[in-house]
Amino acid sequence: MKNKLSEEFKNRFDAEPLFYASAGRINLIGEHTDYNGGFVFPGAIDKVIMAAIAPNDTDKVRMYSIDIDDYAEFGLNEADAPEASWARYIFGVCREILKRGGVVKGFNAVFAGNVPLGAGLSSSAALESCFAFALNDLFNDNQIDKFELAKIGQSTEHNYCGVNCGIMDQFASVMGQKGKLMRLDCRSMEFEYFPFNPEGYELVLIDSRVKHELADSPYNKRRQSCERVAKRLGIETLRDATMEMLDSIRTDITAEDYFRAKFVIEEKSRVLAVCDALNAGDYETVGKKMYETHHGLSYDYEVSCEELDFLNDIAKECGVSGSRIMGGGFGGCTINLVKKDLRDSFIKTAKAKFNEKYGHEPSVYPVVISDGAHKEE
Repeated sequence: MKNKLSEEFKNRFDAEPLFYASAGRINLIGEHTDYNGGFVFPGAIDKVIMAAIAPNDTDKVRMYSIDIDDYAEFGLNEADAPEASWARYIFGVCREILKRGGVVKGFNAVFAGNVPLGAGLSSSAALESCFAFALNDLFNDNQIDKFELAKIGQSTEHNYCGVNCGIMDQFASVMGQKGKLMRLDCRSMEFEYFPFNPEGYELVLIDSRVKHELADSPYNKRRQSCERVAKRLGIETLRDATMEMLDSIRTDITAEDYFRAKFVIEEKSRVLAVCDALNAGDYETVGKKMYETHHGLSYDYEVSCEELDFLNDIAKECGVSGSRIMGGGFGGCTINLVKKDLRDSFIKTAKAKFNEKYGHEPSVYPVVISDGAHKEE
């Protein structure tokens, strides 16, 4: 990818660039916990957005996206926002740095990536993080700390792309380290690294290539359920709830609200159990907790779908150590912790059975936990 970027940059701008990259991400466990003040457990992966960049001594940004073969040019004032949606991500990063008192000057850039689009691996966060890291290095002597770079990416989504996202995707993309997952406390924003060196295992994403269109707003409805239960318990979020507390008010709330809250409370415990298991190198317990999360997402939180449950069942039948929905639900991927000697047969079986039932093969993405945003030497 670096050679392709270098060649394209020299052809377009007749100059030597610097190279920067940032990663997509997975979340091993901890789903629908962020807005409940709980924990998430992401890591950066070996699928990246990479950019070739150099200052151009003007007040203009000149950008070319190799993957979609499109060019954009824009100034750095609020009124200069570009039309193209992909360019707004980079414009937003520039503006958010400037709003914080940072420096951004005109630059030329060419970028490309191998983060699969639409698979829930956060290609947009990788794009934001790549440019936030690069502009911090080029124009600010790296004076903006990494956590603030993640917030710059999040603010870009909120203010320039119309997505009211949490911090997890950008956090993982910026802060990721090879061979480590991160437990992020979504209430305090404190985080801790945990070793992820699963010798004898691999992480494999199976993408159903399905996304169900929903008539209502299921995410908002679930969030409202959680907020109603927290209010009834007299606490700020379900982070502070226990199953004993929930059971004590079971007759006062709807069955739907009870099961939504049950999932969130149990998921908090699963994340902490996975932390202990990783420290002990116990990947079979990690896998068991992943299956428990899938069951909770399917039956208590009801954000799965037929295709994802089918993939989860195939994983069990094939002896896969752990499998669950990854992401908000209603389509997308399962994330699977697979023993290496089962990997090929599992993928072959999943492809064949899914194709037989649904008329298309799922996409398969092996992933390795890798470094987040960095300068390519």
